[in-house]
Amino acid sequence: MALDQSFVGRTYPPTPAYEVGREKIREFAEAVGDANPAYVDAEAARALGHADVIAPPTFVFSITYRAAGQVVQDPQLGLDYSRVVHGDQKFSYVRPVRAGDRLTVTSTIESIKSMAGNDVIDIRGDVHDETGELVVTALTKLVARATEEA
Repeated sequence: MALDQSFVGRTYPPTPAYEVGREKIREFAEAVGDANPAYVDAEAARALGHADVIAPPTFVFSITYRAAGQVVQDPQLGLDYSRVVHGDQKFSYVRPVRAGDRLTVTSTIESIKSMAGNDVIDIRGDVHDETGELVVTALTKLVARATEEA
């Protein structure tokens, strides 16, 4: 069943603040195999003009994906998450994420399309720091595969 187009433009409340820690950044950089010293060494980060270590570009996925959960779990939307696959992910940065940032995410449904019985939903996650400054925008594309009856 196609998702309701009236949800396009719907914005969900900001998430609670997520405090970015040096250890979380280090763990993430290690997990993705990125040895950039700016991710683990404050002096290396400062030499590049940053106040502290910075996070790899995909680090924010963990918090924007969780925030998108507000959308996919919205019972009024009616998305069958058991049929969802991750279609695409893009990030548009204003500045790097830094250790000590307290970030919130506001999710907005950008578009809903139906293609060959599949529902495709684009969710924008605007990530702001504690001062309200936009840090990064994440665009997540989810595809709810058609049921076999479709």
